[in-house]
Amino acid sequence: MARPRTTSDEAILQATGRALLRHGPGRLTLGGVAAEAGLSPATLVQRFGSKRGLLLAFARRAAQGASHPFDQARREHPSPLAALRAALTAMASSVRDPEEMANSLGFLQLDLTDPGFREHAAAHARAVREQITDLLTRAVDAGELTADVDTAALARAVHVTYNGTLILWALDPGGAPLADTVHADLDGLLAPYRTH
Repeated sequence: MARPRTTSDEAILQATGRALLRHGPGRLTLGGVAAEAGLSPATLVQRFGSKRGLLLAFARRAAQGASHPFDQARREHPSPLAALRAALTAMASSVRDPEEMANSLGFLQLDLTDPGFREHAAAHARAVREQITDLLTRAVDAGELTADVDTAALARAVHVTYNGTLILWALDPGGAPLADTVHADLDGLLAPYRTH
């Protein structure tokens, strides 16, 4: 009879995310993830097969969970625009400094060059765009944004602004926390569309 798993796959994938931010995918090892998760490297090989298998599982989980910060923000904020701001802030909250952003961007290189990773990255991007569009549509319905705004086009602009903010902040943080920079850039983008 097989022994029960004491550490869930979810906990391992969370540990993978922490290790990726510290080391990037190029320097990441199964041993490093195992140490982060409190397991042996052999356990990771048994569950995921290889480093690539582990990273693909991490990418799949990210795509499947793309709506989670938006769902949480909707529960906590009755204002759709406040929920949008909270969700985007939550998405960026794990990045503490430019080095971690660089390590995160290393994963983007996998997304762009490996079809297996690209599939999950594209699914994540589509899901995030859908969530942004939904909150902007709710903001129009709630009277927070003007009725004539093209929410699909604005959602793309929000998504581009968010991703651009991450990169520019990593290049020149200017002493401001990433969350504050995300807030300022999002508020600046949405200002012409606000009703008050």
